[in-house]
Amino acid sequence: MSQTRTEQDGFGPIDVPADAWWGAQTERSRRFFAIGAQRMPLDIVHALAAVKQAAAEVNSELGLLEPALATAIAEAAARVAAGEFDTQFPLAVWQTGSGTQTNMNVNEVIANVASVALGGGVGSERRVHPNDHVNRGQSSNDVFPTAMHLAVVPRVQALLATLVRLRGALLVKAEVFADIVKVGRTHLQDATPVTLGQEFEGYAAQLAFAEAGLRRALPDLCALAIGGTAVGTGLNTHPEFGARVAARLAARLNQPFVVAPNLMAAMAGHEPLVALHGALRTLAVALNKIANDIRLMGSGPRAGLGELRLPANEPGSSIMPGKVNPTQVEALTMVCAQVMGHDVAVGIAAANGHFELNVYKPLIAFDVLDSLQLLTDAMASFSAHCVEGLEVDEARMRSLMENSLMLVTALVPHIGYDRAARIAKHAQANGLSLREAAVAVGGLGAEQFDAWVDPAGMLGPG
Repeated sequence: MSQTRTEQDGFGPIDVPADAWWGAQTERSRRFFAIGAQRMPLDIVHALAAVKQAAAEVNSELGLLEPALATAIAEAAARVAAGEFDTQFPLAVWQTGSGTQTNMNVNEVIANVASVALGGGVGSERRVHPNDHVNRGQSSNDVFPTAMHLAVVPRVQALLATLVRLRGALLVKAEVFADIVKVGRTHLQDATPVTLGQEFEGYAAQLAFAEAGLRRALPDLCALAIGGTAVGTGLNTHPEFGARVAARLAARLNQPFVVAPNLMAAMAGHEPLVALHGALRTLAVALNKIANDIRLMGSGPRAGLGELRLPANEPGSSIMPGKVNPTQVEALTMVCAQVMGHDVAVGIAAANGHFELNVYKPLIAFDVLDSLQLLTDAMASFSAHCVEGLEVDEARMRSLMENSLMLVTALVPHIGYDRAARIAKHAQANGLSLREAAVAVGGLGAEQFDAWVDPAGMLGPG
């Protein structure tokens, strides 16, 4: 039995694997775009199939497809959207910038599956045409950006759920750590006291800011390009097609999808995705800062700050027995670096639309979805395997606090800045405590020092 079948398209014959559900255009793309290991995300494939299902149903309603044919296409598209044919989408991200090859890959698979359901064959023997039937009323130029938004919206919602969990874990720790006074630090140098709880409340507030940005970006992602066809004018489609498809997608996927108010902007520019990724970058920036603080507070255990004990999830070294490394922090900060890099690429890609079409759509789709997945997974891991298991070395914190020279700040309202500075410098130069230096060169009694210098009284105004 032959291992290939011959198919025909506008460029002539081409051999396609005999057991493949795809057709000639997919095969040409598979050969001519053998670039990298990154495949078009299945989220995009499934979203395209969801559009094809809704389009077939709407075209049947409008009398543009015979009902039995439309039903076969819709059912085949639903199977693709459910992941039944995931192995049939081999194309690289690095293809035409409109995503046309992947759109045709989906069209061809659905056409062949629907044809078999109608009693026909595949390829040259199919009864369903990938362009005339499956792609009716559509262009890659409006379907692919529609699929980008369909794929991204649920990923944003999943990320938000994980972000809320992490923020909640930080707030729990803030409450547990509320009364633990420690050295504050600015410029990586000792500063006036704070509580560990205040620090963790700050971390939660950073995440709340990032969360608000993500929530602001979400509504604009529900505006779809469907109905614009080639250049945003809706040529070759029914005037009601876009709105009806969007309504079906909204009902089926339980999301507030609508047709974009300006289809040209939806196809030529991708500002909603740029805004979303900007919010992801902000989240990555906040996470990176939080993770680094926890890394530093957990450094040691004997030659570092040693204020926090990070969970020991696995051996930290292949040569040093007993070593525990901040591995969850390292994974999270690597993800943050990747997301910041993706943001540069997404910005460059979105800025390079020309006239009626942006032709960097696969890159934007890939990077946005990758950032969403990475951040969601990394936050879940960081929350479960680091934050929730953090412990405090209170004795170490107390020792560092009691020896901090910056407690001298409490003396400034009583003796002035210059005199307080002399005490701090004398303590540092002679290896004394502030209390000892205040008595030696500051003219203060020990009891007076104790009354004025109370770390727990230095946590706010007054």
